[in-house]
Amino acid sequence: MTSGPTGDASGSWHATTILTIRKNGRVVIAGDGQVSLGPTIIKGNARKVRVLGKGGVIGGFAGATADAFTLFERLEGKLEQYPGQLTRACVELAKDWRTDRFLRRLEAMMLVADAETTLVLTGTGDVLEPERQVMGIGSGGNYALAAARALLDQPLEAEDIARKAMAIAAEICVYTNDNLVLESLPSTRPE
Repeated sequence: MTSGPTGDASGSWHATTILTIRKNGRVVIAGDGQVSLGPTIIKGNARKVRVLGKGGVIGGFAGATADAFTLFERLEGKLEQYPGQLTRACVELAKDWRTDRFLRRLEAMMLVADAETTLVLTGTGDVLEPERQVMGIGSGGNYALAAARALLDQPLEAEDIARKAMAIAAEICVYTNDNLVLESLPSTRPE
C-alpha cells in the first residue's frame, strides 16, 4: 500500500519534506532523505531532489518514489518539447497527469524551479506559483514552510534558510530526517 503525497495513510510508505526558497538571486530546493514504512525507517539517504533537463531546472518530489521518477521522466520530456518554458512544460504535464489513465494513479507532488519560475505540481492538475517565493510539500512540508517564512526577512541566503528550516522540520516530523540534499540555481527573478 502506498500513501498519498502527504504520507498520511497508516502502515504505508510515508513521504518526505521538500522545501523551495527564492531569495537574493538564488533559488533552492532542499529535501530530506528518509523513507519510512509505518513506524520503520527503510532508507535514510534517498535522493528526492535533482537537476532536470539540461541543468536549467531543479526539482523535488514527495510521495511514492516510483511515481515521482515517472513524473520526473515525463517532465524532462516536456522540457525537451518546450525548451526554456518551464510553465508550459508543467501545464502540459499536469494535463497529462490529470487525464491519462495510467498517470492519474500516480501519487506524488513536485516542486520545480528554473531561473525565473517556481511551481508546485499535483495530480489534481494544479500548477501553482508559491506565495512569497517559499513553498513546502510532504509530511514535514508545513513545518519547513513555517520555519522558512519566519527566517525569510533575516540576513540569510536562500541556502542557509533552507538548511535551518529543514533542520527544524526534522526535529518535529518523525518522517523527516536531517540527511539533506540541496540543489540551487541562479535566479533572474526580481524579489
